[in-house]
Amino acid sequence: MQDVFIIGAKGIGNYGGYETFLRKLIETDRNDKEIKYHIACKFNGQGAMDESKLPGTQTIDDHHFIYYNADCFKINISEKLGPAQAIYYDIAAFKECIRQIKEQNIKSPIVYVLACRIGPFVGKYVKQLHQLGGKVYVNPDGHEWMRAKWSKPVRKYWKVSEAGMVKNSDLLVCDSLNIEKYIKTTYAKYNPDTTFIAYGADVTKAKLNSNSAKVREWFTKHNVKENDYFLVVGRFVPENNYATMIKEFMRSKVQKDLVLITNVEYNKFYDELKKETHFDTDPRIKFVGTVYDAELLKYIRENAFGYLHGHSVGGTNPSLLEALGTTKLNLLYDVGFNREVGQKSALYWNKDHLNLAHLLENTVNMSEVKINKLDDLSTKRIINAYSWELIVNRYRSIFLQEKVQ
Repeated sequence: MQDVFIIGAKGIGNYGGYETFLRKLIETDRNDKEIKYHIACKFNGQGAMDESKLPGTQTIDDHHFIYYNADCFKINISEKLGPAQAIYYDIAAFKECIRQIKEQNIKSPIVYVLACRIGPFVGKYVKQLHQLGGKVYVNPDGHEWMRAKWSKPVRKYWKVSEAGMVKNSDLLVCDSLNIEKYIKTTYAKYNPDTTFIAYGADVTKAKLNSNSAKVREWFTKHNVKENDYFLVVGRFVPENNYATMIKEFMRSKVQKDLVLITNVEYNKFYDELKKETHFDTDPRIKFVGTVYDAELLKYIRENAFGYLHGHSVGGTNPSLLEALGTTKLNLLYDVGFNREVGQKSALYWNKDHLNLAHLLENTVNMSEVKINKLDDLSTKRIINAYSWELIVNRYRSIFLQEKVQ
């Protein structure tokens, strides 16, 4: 039996990249007799784990529950720490992993750390784990130090932390070939051992239909019609190029809506963008908040005329995979990460004046044959390279310490 401890996600769920990854990993691998998962979750604070909302769980006590073949334990957080609580959470979770490994006398454990938050501190715990016969795997995520939301000192910390995680890891699991190349090039002096395993997605159709009550309620509430809107889904941050997408849409003559599913509550960027673009004067621009219902979100994706993806930082982005698996027409910001995923199944735009505006206008005049061809290519792209079965099998290989092909 191989014991795998996974830390760095808030918990197991339907929202958030790492949280969805954990749910899919465990659900897909639920009958595995060779691997036992141990998952760290937040007990309190923003995004705290509530297993009562996750079907199939068995609650042991308020800090402990079982989810298929995963033993899940909760870590208390001091909310007074502010942004630093994420660092505290990962360190506390790592300590708890070591405690359980010692207590249960677990042989050859693996601790898989999601993201690079604790690089300056991780060496001490890696040394303890090595003394217990264990290994540390790290998912370096994307270029967190490039995100505009962070101040310069925080960005510097992220860069230093990334270096520390790379230096101390036994294996780096990169979810993008671009990220893997970056790690190998930037940190060549550490001679990092890396492998590529992407994020996953599925192509199953939504269980809801046009007559479903929650569907009609959502579309009526936001005055949106099926196949009559372009869609954006993602965090409302500058590096996701909301400014370019909104400005270019406003410049276009497209007679469809731009529906933005994102979190704008108490967001300074939202106010700045409204002041800069006056998007509130364009009735086509519709901020509709977040959608946490996975089936409703899938239906909304399926019935969009097209999907706009502006992410410029990160590896294999979950929302892009979901779009390729569900939406017929995908318009992606032309950067290496997105090209790597979309290949010939999508259309690409840049920040040049009117580039996206003209692309939008061209798409509404595209033939149904061409749109269906792109839809078929994007669906096959997900099936052939990003299905959860494929991704989980690759994880099984590294967790069972076999060589990933």
